[in-house]
Amino acid sequence: MFETERCFINTFKKTDFVDVKKVFVNPEVRKFLGGIRQEDSIKVLLDEMLNSSDHSFYWVVREKHTDIFIGLVSLDPHQEGIYLEISYQLLPNWWGKGYATEVVQCIINYALNELSLKKVVAETQTANKTSCKLLERLGMELERTIIRFGAEQAIYSISKKTK
Repeated sequence: MFETERCFINTFKKTDFVDVKKVFVNPEVRKFLGGIRQEDSIKVLLDEMLNSSDHSFYWVVREKHTDIFIGLVSLDPHQEGIYLEISYQLLPNWWGKGYATEVVQCIINYALNELSLKKVVAETQTANKTSCKLLERLGMELERTIIRFGAEQAIYSISKKTK
């Protein structure tokens, strides 16, 4: 569906279950996301992703030249239900190499330009400094902080630039 310099970003399919499950059971990936998920909840979640609404998008990220699974990126309704939220979970061996920046930028561009969304949000724990820096580097601005899921969360947003 999308291609970046180093990645293919394709719509999530049932054949991706085994790979996608890797992000939900990795303690490093899940450190700021409520911990690893249990097997039964992963199956439910993957089924929900596979049968998502018109307002939810789930993509699998793979390295372009090897087809190796990198992670998952999504756009779906934010907790507060007003805007779509961009979320991303990449396996640790892909961290710090610019892949998240490349992939998240691609999906933000799609959301604002192809879906014509006025605004996209992202929510991350303030303790997740790396994620906060990534969102800021991509032009997202900190709107506010809140307490949710037992931790301080940063709500970031980016709006379509009007000419």
